[in-house]
Amino acid sequence: MEFLLDFDYKLLLLVVAGFIAGFVNTIAGGGTLLTLPTLIFLGLPPAVANGTNRIAIFFQTFTGAAGFRSKGVTTMPFSIYCGFSALIGSLIGAKIAVDIKGETFNKVLAIVMIVVVLLIVFKPKMSLKQLEERTTGRYLWLSVVVFFFLGIYGGFINAGIGFLMLIFLPYVNRMTLVKANATKVTIVCIYTIGAIVIFYLNNKINWKYGLILSLGNISGAWISSRWSVKKGDGVVRIFLIVMVSLMAIKLWFF
Repeated sequence: MEFLLDFDYKLLLLVVAGFIAGFVNTIAGGGTLLTLPTLIFLGLPPAVANGTNRIAIFFQTFTGAAGFRSKGVTTMPFSIYCGFSALIGSLIGAKIAVDIKGETFNKVLAIVMIVVVLLIVFKPKMSLKQLEERTTGRYLWLSVVVFFFLGIYGGFINAGIGFLMLIFLPYVNRMTLVKANATKVTIVCIYTIGAIVIFYLNNKINWKYGLILSLGNISGAWISSRWSVKKGDGVVRIFLIVMVSLMAIKLWFF
């Protein structure tokens, strides 16, 4: 009984929120909209919550990438090139996040998410199995440029960036959703390092909460990455539609 009285339920809340976020982030995206409010609810200022969340995101994406790789799904060196481009962008975005409040960005992001839903639902049918991936030449350079700007946004707040990547990679680079997911987690893992450095230098990270949150994120990411490879693109598509819709509603009305 004494153990139950002394137990810090805040820590359990962080692990549970982290597990759910790690799972949905790896297979689709939007987990940050759960973990950020959770961290703020536990008493962290928004900027510190934003920085603290990056610790969990790093461990989550590192684990997710390892999970995909264990199933033979990888897009290196393409993901490395794009990841380092996004890393440069994330330094800019994180610096903006430290200096400027981002509340006014929510409704703009909600509109973007609605557009993403429409693209997913009404996209033209095409069999990616019959098309070759486009990860070299001009498509590589285009991706490097685009991911620089995605890195800026990722460094700023990161919420919903997975959805944008899962639109861009299948359409431009002709990846399956499973491969696009593997690419996404690798790129996010790389650029999150830059964001962590900026938040750390500005004393905007609660390491205790960040590491505890990471325990849940790691578990969710490992299970999700391996499960999504087994289930294929159909399940990933369903998760995308559901999570993007919920994210848009959350941003617009709440």
